[in-house]
Amino acid sequence: MEYHIREIEERDNKKIEHVIRTCLIEYGGDHEGTAWADPKLGEFSTIYNNIEGRKYWVVETTDGEIVGGAGIGEVEGSPGVCELQKMYCLQKARGTGAARELMEKALTYAKQFYNECYLETLDNMIPAQKFYKKHGFERTDKRLGNTGHFDCEVLFLKDLK
Repeated sequence: MEYHIREIEERDNKKIEHVIRTCLIEYGGDHEGTAWADPKLGEFSTIYNNIEGRKYWVVETTDGEIVGGAGIGEVEGSPGVCELQKMYCLQKARGTGAARELMEKALTYAKQFYNECYLETLDNMIPAQKFYKKHGFERTDKRLGNTGHFDCEVLFLKDLK
């Protein structure tokens, strides 16, 4: 699969919402307490564009299909800490290097503004947990911010400095 990674545009909002919901269904996360219930799930271009310290990227195939995405945003109440937000890739994008490139792009951006990067995921997203560990994230018991993702019981933190 050939693809490129670019910043989200308004035309991508519903497409990345579809990607996220598809992945959440795959892992049984289609309920309250996960990204599934986020009221602004289909408004990423508004949430992330033109705000310093926030950015969202999408993975787009050569035929224009959005197959993944990831974002960086601040963690409310935790100065110097960002969150790797809404990082999801459809099955067809997994194993292609797209997630690695998304992660690298997000963390490179994050290092300009933050000292640490936090994330939350579901207990049964084992491949994602292995991926995060491979990229230097360490498990933590300390929940940060008020993400509303109370069902995401696996927490990670990475030092960016």
